[in-house]
Amino acid sequence: MSSYTQRYSGPAIAAHWLIAFLILAAFPLGLYMHELPLSPNKLKLYSYHKWIGMTVLLLFVPRLLWRLTHTPPKALPMPAWQHRIAEGTHHLLYLLMFLVPLSGWLMSSAKGFQVVYFGVLPIPDLIGKSEELGDLLKEVHEVLNWVLFGLIGLHVAGALKHHIIDRDSTLRRMLPFGK
Repeated sequence: MSSYTQRYSGPAIAAHWLIAFLILAAFPLGLYMHELPLSPNKLKLYSYHKWIGMTVLLLFVPRLLWRLTHTPPKALPMPAWQHRIAEGTHHLLYLLMFLVPLSGWLMSSAKGFQVVYFGVLPIPDLIGKSEELGDLLKEVHEVLNWVLFGLIGLHVAGALKHHIIDRDSTLRRMLPFGK
């Protein structure tokens, strides 16, 4: 198999799509629940949002370890500037997969709302309660989410450009089905 047609490994593909699905579920949920009036339903949705975020954070560690210990397929030929953008985007996506849920966890801690994973496992607060810090972390969490959302858009646009315009195997190498 040519190094340009080699697929990503099964664990890399599974982690990619699982984390992508979770992030793409958490983002609109966060937008929706934020605007709701205080109610039991809003609190339930906040719990779901936190569970998703903690799951992303938990999955991030093995995903990063896998990436660091397993060489991905060689990048397809492309102009150097495109390669730099793709590489930079990937690095920022990895950083934000860590920072977004961490900032949410810190915000919850500062606001005095402990994360209870799936309603049964209390996750320790990382910092003490502080209204000022909680408000600041809320802003940080929101900005990081919008940056993540923009980078995901750039990532998807790049994958589609390779698939539709360049007609290469970049996208197919990461799809969970096919050869």
